[in-house]
Amino acid sequence: MTAIRILILALFAALPLAGQAQDTTQPEGTIAVEEDAGQDAAIARRIRSILSQLEEFRGVSVSVQSGIVTFRGTTVDAGSAERLNEIASRVQGVVTIRNQVAESTDVAERLNPALARFRARLLQFVQMLPLLSVAFAVFAVVTAIGVYAGRARWPWDRIAPNAFIADIYRQIVVILFLVIGLVVALDILGATALLSTILGAAGIVGLAIGFAVRDTVENFIASILLSVRQPFRPNDLVEIEGDLGKVIRLTSRATILLSLDGNQIRIPNATVFKARIVNFTRNDERRFLVDLGVAYDTDLAAAQALALETVRDLPFTLEAPAPVVWIEELGDSAVIIRVAGWIDQTRTDFARARSEAFRLCLAAFDATGIHMPEPTFRILGPETLWPGAEAPPPSRHRPPPTPQDLAPAETATTADADLERIAATERDQSAEDLLTKSAPTE
Repeated sequence: MTAIRILILALFAALPLAGQAQDTTQPEGTIAVEEDAGQDAAIARRIRSILSQLEEFRGVSVSVQSGIVTFRGTTVDAGSAERLNEIASRVQGVVTIRNQVAESTDVAERLNPALARFRARLLQFVQMLPLLSVAFAVFAVVTAIGVYAGRARWPWDRIAPNAFIADIYRQIVVILFLVIGLVVALDILGATALLSTILGAAGIVGLAIGFAVRDTVENFIASILLSVRQPFRPNDLVEIEGDLGKVIRLTSRATILLSLDGNQIRIPNATVFKARIVNFTRNDERRFLVDLGVAYDTDLAAAQALALETVRDLPFTLEAPAPVVWIEELGDSAVIIRVAGWIDQTRTDFARARSEAFRLCLAAFDATGIHMPEPTFRILGPETLWPGAEAPPPSRHRPPPTPQDLAPAETATTADADLERIAATERDQSAEDLLTKSAPTE
């Protein structure tokens, strides 16, 4: 019994302690909220004092109630009204902001700040005039030095491979001095940060122009490369993209050819730089080919020997490289014999020499009875039903050759001077020509 009484007393003694422990872990109550008119007034005074120092907020009124700031009135622009929120949010005790400020439509009110800014900038410009004069004078002097250095013929003509490259060197020097003068002038004005903006804008504009005139830029670069490593010389006979003619001149935009018909051919340099170029004038020796068709029953060895001897005996045929002959093709009605001979292009016209070789070979074959058949067609008719029918003899339309036919013509041994004269006249009519004998060739 004693033990039970002690346990009951201990439980009663522990009850107040448990109540105290529970009170310490629970909130003691809600936070009291009171409207503090003094605090609202202090917030309003603080915001008004800030706005009074700013000219653009003269037409704005401020009221504060329970920490809620309300703006009313007008401002010159919408940006000023938005700045009110930023100013009020930095004041301690502001709960939220109601911005009821509208943009002013009064003409005078909106023009006055603009006029004030204009007067301030005009005054600043007048004050900066001496410094601007010094900066402009430095820029003008540096630019003048660059222009003088660019116009000088020495040393650019000496170090450049041709006049076109020399002009590019001069333009680079002028641009370099122009940029230096601009940097120095901006440094005097303390506006070097503006240079990066100018260069960035110039880069963007240059990129846009580069895409717009891509073909022109490609032609310009091709002109530089062609003028440095020239694939042809003036008066060279070349074939470019199927166009055959003599080179008149190379300009900064195109290559001018004179066709064998006397027509002028203008090919863009970008096309010339990427094209397959055949230069017939680079080597003095040039081979001509003569194709002759003989009948199948002809002594081919004798026909080859006669054709080779005829071409070898021509007065304009070179001994080295020696002429050669071979059977080129077995045609439908004839065996094609090809003869090749070489001429010196500086003394003999290629087309006339080949024409004379054709004429004399044909005359030699006729003189020795070598038949050069014409294309024939077999037509089956009633006569084919009777055996033993004889075919009609082949017709001969050419008369026998005379001694004059077997003699070589003198005109074949002279080059075409008339076409060269026309090409020389075309070159003399233009001062721009990037082709020079001193430049390396490919």
